[in-house]
Order: sequence, then C-alpha cells, then structure tokens
Amino acid sequence: MAYLDDQYTQRANSLVIRRAMKAPLLAREREQDLARRWRDLGDQTALAELVGAYGRLVVSMALRFRHYGLPVGDLIQEGQIGLLQAAQRFEPARDVRFATYAKWWIRAAIQDFVLRNWSIVRTGTTSAHKALFFNLRRLRARLDDPSAERMSDAQRAEIARLMRVNLADVEEMEGRLAAGDRSLDAPAGEDGDGDWHDSLVDERPDPEAATMALHDARIRTRIVRAALGDLDARERVVIRARRLSEDATTLEALGVRLGISKERVRQIEHRALAKLKSAIERRAGDPSDVAGF
Repeated sequence: MAYLDDQYTQRANSLVIRRAMKAPLLAREREQDLARRWRDLGDQTALAELVGAYGRLVVSMALRFRHYGLPVGDLIQEGQIGLLQAAQRFEPARDVRFATYAKWWIRAAIQDFVLRNWSIVRTGTTSAHKALFFNLRRLRARLDDPSAERMSDAQRAEIARLMRVNLADVEEMEGRLAAGDRSLDAPAGEDGDGDWHDSLVDERPDPEAATMALHDARIRTRIVRAALGDLDARERVVIRARRLSEDATTLEALGVRLGISKERVRQIEHRALAKLKSAIERRAGDPSDVAGF
C-alpha cells in the first residue's frame, strides 16, 4: 500500500510540474494588466492567469530544496502560497517584472516550510541560524571536503567571517546539521539495553513538591517580615545588610555607613539576631526552620 501511495504521489507531482512548465509566459503589458485588474478590481480570473504563468518559477525553486528530504509536492504547495502572497503585494506601477518580485516571496515561503519541518526541533530561530542552515553546506564544500566528519577551527572561523556571524553560531549549526532526529524509543546502545529516554531524567522536584516549597517559602517570608517589626530601625538596617542581602556588607563598611565603629555594629547585629530569633520562635517554633538564623 505504501508503494502504491508513493507511485500516486510521484505521478501527481509529475502532472503538476508538466502543467506548470507548459503554461504560456506573459508579456510585460499583459502582466501589468492582469496585476492591475487583480489589485484594483479583485478579478479572480486575472489572478489565476497571473500566478498560473509563473508556476514554473515555483517548481524551479522547490526543486532546489528537495535535498532537505521533504516531499517535493509539499515544497511546491508552499511555493504557491509565496506566489499568491507576491501577487497580493505586487505594485504594477513599479518598473519591476512580477517574476523578479515573486521569486523572493516563493523562496521565503519554501525556506520557512523547510525550517519548520526539517526537524521536530525548531531550527533557524535567529537570522544568523537561518542563513547558516541554508548556506553552511555550500560554503563548506567550497572550503574543503564536505564529506569530512567535522570542520577545522580555521574553516569555522572563515565561514563565520564570510557569513558575518559569531563563531559559536557556526559551531552550533554544524552540530545541528550533523545530528538528525532520533526516536527516544530507539535502543541507546548496540546491545539494545535501555532506550534513549531512560537517560533523560528530570531531577527537578515534582509539581507537588515544588508547590509545597513555594507555599512554605511564602510563609517563611511573612514570618520573617513580621519578626523584623520587633527590631528598631538601626537593627533592621544591620540585619538586612548582614543577613538578608545576597552580598553581605562588611562590619567596617556598615560602620562607616551608620557612623559607628565596626565593633558597635557587631554588638547591634548580635543583639538583633537574639531578638529576631525570639520573635520568630514565638510565631513559628524553631527559628532555624524559618530563616536559617
């Protein structure tokens, strides 16, 4: 059955290609007239004749991308979408032939389709990655043997220079193109023991544990904030600077800030910690379970 489907697809593609190649070309005057009728009057017949005459352009562009392993029929369909987009935006008043304008839309539509479907992993997420995806093999063939497993550092640097991208982008795309998609259910080794998904262990807490941790953190924050209210203003400054800041302030720096000696700061910190632990204990029990004091 699969063989018959392939045969049918091939015949359908061949028919589409033959029809596109047999469509008569348009003279400039006829092309301009059809474009104006479509733009100004919404004439569907004019649109059909305009895009039908350039089906060969779609076929030609689609065949350039067939080595990416995607069905030619799908590439042609995407190219037709780009051709229709070109017809929608074409301005007859500009001194440009429709074919010259349309080929950019056709190429863009086919390239977007290739990027979306070449792999289940999103490829070409930046302009640099997109340019590398479609040009890396060609540039590599110019520099050295494209069948080599890996490029040299000098080759990567040269491609980065030619494409005006970062060296890291070249290295990432080289690895991406070298490794195709692999089923997670496929055996991970030659002996067939274990699948690839067995190695993908999520070490993060499960949703229930993460929710409980977030809930407990909010409770601890409320308790500490309430306990800080039992301190006077200077004690709160010292505790926040010494215990509740990511970068703890030194005793000396804090003493300069408060206009007191660093020994006095140490005494204030010691007294404030005792008061804070007592305040937390009244509210939550063991202070070490709340704030780590």
